[in-house]
Amino acid sequence: MELIFRIIFEGINISNLFLLEINLNNSKARCMKNLLLIILFASSSNFIKAQDTLTMRSGENIIVKIIEVGSNEVKYKKIENLNGPIFAILKSDLYLIRYENGSKDDLSTIGKAANTQELYTQGYNDAIKYYKSYKVTGNSVLIASAFPMYGFMFGGATAALTSLAEPSDENLDYPDMSLMKNEYYAKGYKTAAKNIKRKKILTNFLTGLTISIGSTVAIIVALSPH
Repeated sequence: MELIFRIIFEGINISNLFLLEINLNNSKARCMKNLLLIILFASSSNFIKAQDTLTMRSGENIIVKIIEVGSNEVKYKKIENLNGPIFAILKSDLYLIRYENGSKDDLSTIGKAANTQELYTQGYNDAIKYYKSYKVTGNSVLIASAFPMYGFMFGGATAALTSLAEPSDENLDYPDMSLMKNEYYAKGYKTAAKNIKRKKILTNFLTGLTISIGSTVAIIVALSPH
């Protein structure tokens, strides 16, 4: 009987030791987990603080790695792809630059009017140089206007409809997509493209109308009795 009680007593002690060990292991696991969370939080905080931030005039913040701050633009790399390409943004589109060391560049006082006028002019001049897709519309007006007897009606309707329509984005032939994202450059480019398109339509309408009148007169003369 004494032997039985001893076995039960020792069994209870062993169980208690086993449970104690489990509790200790759980405590250690929780401590390790909390320690890892603290390390990750600290690392992420340092990571965020170590980046440059571009604040747009729209209020949007972009986390980047600044490569160069020039007189007119800021060159940077995307923080998620530091081995990737270098991007550029106009300083006139920025409100503030926050550097990783805590210093700031306030760009809100930049003479935006001068920059916007320069960008508008650049866009206008680039359209004169690169925009060529007006030829398709111009040729359609020329063909419609050249119809004998009906050239004025066909060509006039085609010219009116096409001259009122803005050139579509896919037909603008702009040289740089990043520049077209700037509203002032895009406005200058689109204004010039619209003027070029209208001028070509008018020129081709008058040319086609001349052909139409000439061919109509020739037909009338040919059909008239001598």
